[in-house]
Amino acid sequence: MQKEHGQLQDIIKGWEGKWEELEEMEMLLDLAMEENDSDIENEVAAAIDPLQEHIAIAEVECMLSGEHDASNAIMDIHAGAGGTEAQDWVSILMRMYLRWAELKGFKTDILDYLAGDEAGVKSVTIMVTGHNAYGYLRSEVGIHRLVRISPFDASGRRHTSFSSVMVMPELDDTIDVDILDKDLRIDTYRASGSGGQHVNKTDSAIRLTHLPTGIVVQCQNERSQHRNKDTAMKMLTSRLYELGKEKQDEAKEDLHGDKKGISWGSQIRSYVLQPYRLIKDHRTDVEVGNVDAVLDGNLDPFIKAYLLWEK
Repeated sequence: MQKEHGQLQDIIKGWEGKWEELEEMEMLLDLAMEENDSDIENEVAAAIDPLQEHIAIAEVECMLSGEHDASNAIMDIHAGAGGTEAQDWVSILMRMYLRWAELKGFKTDILDYLAGDEAGVKSVTIMVTGHNAYGYLRSEVGIHRLVRISPFDASGRRHTSFSSVMVMPELDDTIDVDILDKDLRIDTYRASGSGGQHVNKTDSAIRLTHLPTGIVVQCQNERSQHRNKDTAMKMLTSRLYELGKEKQDEAKEDLHGDKKGISWGSQIRSYVLQPYRLIKDHRTDVEVGNVDAVLDGNLDPFIKAYLLWEK
């Protein structure tokens, strides 16, 4: 309760600060008009764009009122139908989300990484650390569809491929999820992703299997097996907590959203690169023609529209 109170106070103070900036600019503009001072007019004009940007951010943050919206996020991206093309699509999505996090000033860590057979990535797990990371990224949960001329097709044919995105909040110590030792199978293996030569020399990677539910999580980003196990336990706790919430209230949209098969007809968003260039969110009907900007991390139009649609 105290944490929530502090977060609400921060939001209110932020709005009050922006309101004071707006009133100050109005006074400066009145002064500029009275004295016909172009220098002051230019000063006000230069300050308008940053203020509009800050207000837009504050507006979105006011919509992040869910139980775990303020938490860090654990994101899983998995290749679906489409073979090598789908695995390349995972690598594109991974880059998009890493760039988005960088633009937001969030910290990212690759917790698990499984390279594709020929190219791309079969699956990747990313920890995104920052205030409201989960609140923003839960808008990305679902199936993402790519349509393009495949660079892996010698005939230059157009391909459609799919990847799934799952997002879970990193739970704090106040959330108690009972995990019994007898319900866990712990496997160690040699890390296969990036992280330096030392990572790959020892069996430091950890795979946890929760036997009653069949949930499997794994982590390989740290050199220490102990630290990888700690992170994997956090991931498992989040997954089990989510599963529990689904069972408590199946009528409500669960933290994964309406997850379906990773295939045609179940996508939340389509990224069309050929024969035309357009990205469309099928929940909100938001369309963006600047495909490159979105793939470079500009997801804000989709995130804001989703939060408004959800409300």
